Amino acid sequence: LDPVRLAGSPMPPARSPAAGLRRRKVFLPLVLVLPLILLTLILIFPSRSIPALRDAALRSQQICDYAAGGWVPDSSAESHLRYDHTCKEIFKGWNCIANGKRNGCALLRWRWKPAGCELLPRLDPLRFLERHRNTNIGFVGDSLNRNMFVSLICMLRGVNGEVRKWRPAGADRGFTFLRYNLTLAYHRTNLLVRYGSWSASPNGGPLESLGYKQGHRIDVDIADQTWAEAPSFHDILIFNTGHWWWSSSKFDPIQSPMLFFEKGKPIIPPLLPPQGLDLTLKHMITFVNKAMRPNGLKFFSTQSPRHFEGGDWNEGQSISRHFISPTSTMRTALSLLSFLAVSVLILAPMAMADGYS
Repeated sequence: LDPVRLAGSPMPPARSPAAGLRRRKVFLPLVLVLPLILLTLILIFPSRSIPALRDAALRSQQICDYAAGGWVPDSSAESHLRYDHTCKEIFKGWNCIANGKRNGCALLRWRWKPAGCELLPRLDPLRFLERHRNTNIGFVGDSLNRNMFVSLICMLRGVNGEVRKWRPAGADRGFTFLRYNLTLAYHRTNLLVRYGSWSASPNGGPLESLGYKQGHRIDVDIADQTWAEAPSFHDILIFNTGHWWWSSSKFDPIQSPMLFFEKGKPIIPPLLPPQGLDLTLKHMITFVNKAMRPNGLKFFSTQSPRHFEGGDWNEGQSISRHFISPTSTMRTALSLLSFLAVSVLILAPMAMADGYS
């Protein structure tokens, strides 16, 4: 090679800003289309693709699947508590320690360990407040979600007491941490959908012809008004349902059965509670996905054991069930919502790395 000729060779033309912009315009549609392609695969092959895609997404992020694991004893847990039974937000009827439950303090000596992961680091309330500035977080569901809401509130109020109490978007209760503009709210709903008493009409009807005289009308496609506005208000939504669907004291299968309605008409033949729950979850997943704020995160929590079993509240009950197996639709709902949430976490850094926000 001739060094003189090389030295005199013209330099390659510099990249123009317009060329970089064109590349970004091509990349952004790819980022937006990828979740749609993956979601299409899920809908085509639901039983196999959802767990596989979720597991692949989790592996790619090298994070734990917090939904799998178990409670392990930890003798030091009680000494590291972020709050105790004196927190005023704890519902008096559920404050086991204050009410003298015999093994109440023993419940504090457990920690959650995800499968294949180390023990979760203890929550840092100040870091949580700082990280979730200008964020709305909603808990939607029964008393299990209420307990999680109260626990988080108690931990955060332990380090920052500048709060405003109010009821955003129809919530049962809510708090805004003023310095951080962080709002947490609890929306009480037992079945997620609207329900009320039903009585047979003297003019007859489909249910009357089957011999039904009274019961509870469950509209599987209409969200309960207590949380209907929650998806459009919150950035993060955690919702649950489960125990009330098998509450014989409330929905007696003979005296006051669940009677399911869709599009305003009774479903014939009538559904059993597990089938009604499956149909409800399908409708509510569709509702949440349509109503949720852009880039919102959605989580569905499965069931856990009830508040107490095997005796009165103040006795040392032994819960023989270590895990309550959710229905197939519950697992599908959890997998689908987790996958959508993980997709956002994967794609957002990719877009931001290329100059988008």
